[in-house]
Amino acid sequence: MNDKKLKKDKSVKAHDAATHLSTSHHGRSASSAPVAQSGLSPLTRTVIGWVLPVLGLVAIAVALLAYDSDFLFRVQELNLFLYTPLFFEQQMVVSGGFLTWLGTYLTQYFYHPWLGVALLSLWWMLLMWFTKRAFRLPAYASALLLVPVVMLLITVVDMGYWIFYLKLRGHVFAATIGTTVAVGLVWLYRVLSGRFQLRNLFMLLSTVVAYPLLGYYGLMATGLMALLAWRMGNGLRDQLLSKVVATIVAVVAIIFVPLVCYRYVYCQTPESGIYTTALPIYTFYGEHNSYYLPFELLTLVLALFALAYGSWRKTVRRSYVVLGNIAVLAILVVGAWMGWYKDNNFRRELIMTHAVEDLDWDKVLQTYQTLGENEEPTRMMWMLKNLALFRQGTAGDNMYHYKNGSAAPDAPFQVRLSQTGAKLIYYHYGKLNFCYRWCLEDGVEYGWCVDYLKYMLKCSILNGEMKVAKKYIDLLKSTKYYKDYAEHYEPYLTNRSLVKNDVEMKPILHFLSGPDELTSDNSLVELYLINNFSNDNSNDPVYQEACLQAALQSKQIPVFWTQFSKYANLHNGQRMPIHYQEAAYLYGHLENKIDISHMPFDEEVKKNYDDFMAAAQEMGEMTEEQMKPLLYPRFGGTFYYEYFLIRGLKSY
Repeated sequence: MNDKKLKKDKSVKAHDAATHLSTSHHGRSASSAPVAQSGLSPLTRTVIGWVLPVLGLVAIAVALLAYDSDFLFRVQELNLFLYTPLFFEQQMVVSGGFLTWLGTYLTQYFYHPWLGVALLSLWWMLLMWFTKRAFRLPAYASALLLVPVVMLLITVVDMGYWIFYLKLRGHVFAATIGTTVAVGLVWLYRVLSGRFQLRNLFMLLSTVVAYPLLGYYGLMATGLMALLAWRMGNGLRDQLLSKVVATIVAVVAIIFVPLVCYRYVYCQTPESGIYTTALPIYTFYGEHNSYYLPFELLTLVLALFALAYGSWRKTVRRSYVVLGNIAVLAILVVGAWMGWYKDNNFRRELIMTHAVEDLDWDKVLQTYQTLGENEEPTRMMWMLKNLALFRQGTAGDNMYHYKNGSAAPDAPFQVRLSQTGAKLIYYHYGKLNFCYRWCLEDGVEYGWCVDYLKYMLKCSILNGEMKVAKKYIDLLKSTKYYKDYAEHYEPYLTNRSLVKNDVEMKPILHFLSGPDELTSDNSLVELYLINNFSNDNSNDPVYQEACLQAALQSKQIPVFWTQFSKYANLHNGQRMPIHYQEAAYLYGHLENKIDISHMPFDEEVKKNYDDFMAAAQEMGEMTEEQMKPLLYPRFGGTFYYEYFLIRGLKSY
């Protein structure tokens, strides 16, 4: 009898000890005890546990560099980080300001795309480490660690033309940093003791601190803690009560911390957006809610990780492990591919823009020629190509040897060339006031960036406004990668001869003899330049050729003859380029108002005209669209084909 009683007492004590351990030992509940690994070997667990996620991360980094290096370089050009106290203070006037400040700081490293991708990958590695420990994901499910990373990747690679319109600074890094810190806070919450309400106090304190610094991501951390509380003990006997208390604390913190900050600290933030600060706003000519999907899925995935805490099976068959990880990886690859912005013309524009900035005119033309048989260029590509030919002095012979077209930018809103390429194009054609105007307007509307400061600096120097130029030099000297750029132009402030000998600026000086005015381009850059140059004239041979080329593109016969005559007088005795001959020969036959019999046309020009008109007459019953593919192989490089068959081009 005594033996039975003794055994019963020992059983009760053992049960009490186990209960005490489950609720009190190091502040962990039973559900937070280490999850037993699967029946896999140690080597297999290591390979699947970390080698697989790391290899996935390497594959993502390689894809980014191989496919989007020029995109990432352009992102840093449209970014600005100044090493000044004032810049930091300006970022901190809204909640989430520290996140944007840090994001802009790291974005500048995309000046070397490999370096920026390396830093981004390190943050993703840290995120995976925190995710594994915060939610105690088992080794056999390690492919799941890549799910948040792919969601964050999509927020970067799905932007396309949004890079010109998003007002959130440091966007590429902001989401990654915010998510990483949020999951790190959840991990700290989990390892804290559940006694004396320490977790609830930490939850409240982290919201108060993290929301001003991280915005939305601070609130996301609080929500994840609340979900995790339902899967963990809180060091109290009444577990249900402790979970309800944790939920109430989280709800109160999420609702009232942003409201208090809005009322007393961050009054510049609109009240409707206090819960989503530090998230990009995809509103431009309408709401574009599909771009929020990666952020929503990211939050959902982390919430599911929290709800699955402590529910992972201890052992899983090896075949299930392999198949499960392969399935997850396959879904991620397909999802990343579907979310990746794949407009080839957008990438060509970025490459051509970068090449123009490097004065690499051959690369501009080579990039244009990568157009596929069924692809057509955007008007920005066409203008950059013409600029390259103009700089090489071959536009009059080769302008129409390149496929013409007006492919619309692949964006869910109306893209304007005034935002995407006007500054560069206006600058190189000497329209400095328009270049400066668009830099100023877009800087105020979308935020200042290195790209705008560079053009405003050069426009000021060319206009002789040296005090203004000094201001932009000082700003660029406060950056990391453009300090040398600013110092290069500093001597120009006192030595005008440097401008005349500058490889980039010297050709632009030819255009400065034109009228110094700022009218309205109605955001239609190409049409403005064609109308402006075709109706202007100059005694400068370079300027006058730009006028003739504009008249050629306008297809206005009287305007062409005026510019052609002026050009011929300025280039008396010199060879006349082919396209100018073709236009004169065609217009002379169409109107018979100008006697062209005495003009020395090349035999090739005459033959191409006769052959084109004969071929077109044979196809008389066909529509223009039917005639195009038949005539293009033989006449696609002539002005004849351009004049009769290229119609309806749309500027933007």
